[in-house]
Order: sequence, then structure tokens, then C-alpha cells
Amino acid sequence: MDLIEKLREALDKKFAEDLVVLDIGNITTIADYFVIASGGNAPQIRALAAAAEETMLKDGRKLRHAEGLGSANWVLLDFGEIIVHIFDKESRAFYSLERVWGDAKMV
Repeated sequence: MDLIEKLREALDKKFAEDLVVLDIGNITTIADYFVIASGGNAPQIRALAAAAEETMLKDGRKLRHAEGLGSANWVLLDFGEIIVHIFDKESRAFYSLERVWGDAKMV
């Protein structure tokens, strides 16, 4: 099972909503993939972030940078080639990363 599928499975087990993976590798050098998900409340968003980090660590990937865990309305976890974004519903609608990165291929 590839790493993206492992991430999807881990987030799905924590009841992530609207899970999307964008292949951004051909349009930017910041990463190869954005994994985008939503959670219903701050505790769930933190649980999703913890599940993502645990999955990546098991694969030998280190967390390079994290933001937003305190407020938990937009958590960003940077693992280098994969960046995980976990939003509350309002922030997801406002920032609309799928629209901003509309040229990216959905995986």
C-alpha cells in the first residue's frame, strides 16, 4: 500500500470529511501532494492531525513543520513531499484550496 493510501486510510478511520488528494508535483516545487480533509470540531481535527503524523512516522517520514494545532481551524503538517491540510468546515470553504490549486490533478 502506498503512503497516500495509508494516509487516506488513517484519516478515514478518524472520520475525516471531504478527503481530497491533489497531485501538485507538476505545478509547483513546494511538494508533490496536498492531502486535504475536514473535521467537525477542534478535538477531531487534532485527532486527524495525530493520525496523519503517526502514519508518516511509521513510514520513516519526519514532520518538518506544523501550524495551527492550537486553534485547530486549519492545521498544516509539512512532511516535505506531502503536505497535510486539515480544516474546520468554515475555514475549508473560505480558503478553498481545491479551487486555488485547480490545475492540480485529483488522485
